[in-house]
Amino acid sequence: MSELVFESSSYRLELATDGLTVTLSSPGGLRCASLRPLAALDTVAGPDETLEVLPPRRDGAKLTVERRSTIWERASVTLDCADDALELRASVSGRGELSDVHLLGFRSLLPRKPSGFMPSGSAFRTLFSPNPSDPRVLRPAAEACVIGVSGDGEPGRGHWLFTPAPLYLALSVDDDEWVDLGLAGPVAELGFVQLVYETRHGGFALRLEYEGHTRVDGDFEAPTLILTPGVRDPYAGLRRHRDDLVARNAAPAPTSRETPAWWREPIFCGWGAQCHLAETTHAGSAADRATQASYDAFLSHLEREGVAPGTIVLDDKWQAAYGTNEPDREKWSDLSGWIAARHARGQKVLLWWKAWDPEGLSPELCVRNPDGVPVALDPTNPRAREALRESIRAMLSTDGLDADGLKIDFTARTPSGRSLSAHGAGWGIALLHDLLTVVYAAAKEAKADALVMTHTPHPAFVDVTDMIRLNDMVSGAPSVVPQMRHRARVAQAACPELLIDTDDWRIPSLREWREYVEEKPLLGIPSLYYAHALDATSESFEPRDYEALRRTWAAWRAAT
Repeated sequence: MSELVFESSSYRLELATDGLTVTLSSPGGLRCASLRPLAALDTVAGPDETLEVLPPRRDGAKLTVERRSTIWERASVTLDCADDALELRASVSGRGELSDVHLLGFRSLLPRKPSGFMPSGSAFRTLFSPNPSDPRVLRPAAEACVIGVSGDGEPGRGHWLFTPAPLYLALSVDDDEWVDLGLAGPVAELGFVQLVYETRHGGFALRLEYEGHTRVDGDFEAPTLILTPGVRDPYAGLRRHRDDLVARNAAPAPTSRETPAWWREPIFCGWGAQCHLAETTHAGSAADRATQASYDAFLSHLEREGVAPGTIVLDDKWQAAYGTNEPDREKWSDLSGWIAARHARGQKVLLWWKAWDPEGLSPELCVRNPDGVPVALDPTNPRAREALRESIRAMLSTDGLDADGLKIDFTARTPSGRSLSAHGAGWGIALLHDLLTVVYAAAKEAKADALVMTHTPHPAFVDVTDMIRLNDMVSGAPSVVPQMRHRARVAQAACPELLIDTDDWRIPSLREWREYVEEKPLLGIPSLYYAHALDATSESFEPRDYEALRRTWAAWRAAT
């Protein structure tokens, strides 16, 4: 056997003698990919280009390739070959502020070789992503995708529904076999805003966007990339990815949790009903309808139909300002009294909380652009953390509003931009975790059984959430059920200890809503966003629809 070949029962790997390619094949000889093991760790000062590649070295199951860089004093990649997986670690020494880190691709200035960016090549057919930016569960491997903490409804940015999803991808070799790629590193070291799976004709690479907010002064190692061939099912691979993170101290081990019974009660969130009101009256926005009068009308109508939610979510915008979270007195003259009345009826109340929004906050407490304009609350600022803790306490404590928890939204507004400035260190995924750490601890301090709901099914975020919401639906498929089933399977695989809120917006049609009502108890806690009719089509509920709610909710309660 060549000294640069590794074979196991799961795969065969051959590193070229020039160190530029790694051929990954099945044990039977089916070629999966021609990977570029070298990396490019760009800085704000310039791109990382490779001048020379030294002959590869082997030490047992470990292969090392060193290179000379235009930016770094030293640069290398190691390939650790285990029986069932391959680990790739890219490291550098020197000084600089990271902009982008490219894995499975590098920039060549090598003599007598092609120059420019050199991606990996593959024969992969299909891509599986846990980030539900597309109604399709599977898509062609030639399509790009993004996993991270930035996105919205603007064109080309619809990757915000799970922020962050697990940093995991699976690529099919044939109909029955996949190779998966998982990124592993402690959450404090995930200082990039997003992972981008970039494709080119016949090739691909991974890019981590650090945006100049991570300074290297000495040695730096990018998060470990774990490639696992021979995967039969991406969801099983995702469950194993959780184990991979646990083994590397990059996520807590799954443990069963004691949860209050009320956490499992069916949920009514008023956002869809607010949207229906705004669309049918043609006056104001949906946020204008987050009033006591609206919610009293929604809930009274449901009660007349025999539909009684155990948990009520007051959605956007019950508060006067997103950053301070004090009730809008014109909408809620006595919110604490309203919540107390709901408690007397045996119901719990969650308040919708918009992550990052600086509305109402002093600029000194915020991440700011070069003009000094606030773009996000700054969790690296001790004063901002204290203001946030006080805001959470006022919402949840018995001497405040006495709400029972938070529905956290807009985590995809994590600040992104090279020229933004913050008080302290931390960026990207790590910065979002810092923010939610403050929120979660403050919520539990204010009320021990407070429920914190997020859409962050990355395994490293299980310590800052109690429940994963499946989030808004993506239009463009015959039924919403497959995409919501996919999201639930992702959350169950990556975060099996967390509860799931099935969500309910924006349902494209009454037919699809009826299908999803029957599916919800199979996926998680039934959630309802409407009282009278849908907002997308203005189709009104019929008696059989309320009967379906009564029946499925009763069955759910009996089973839990």
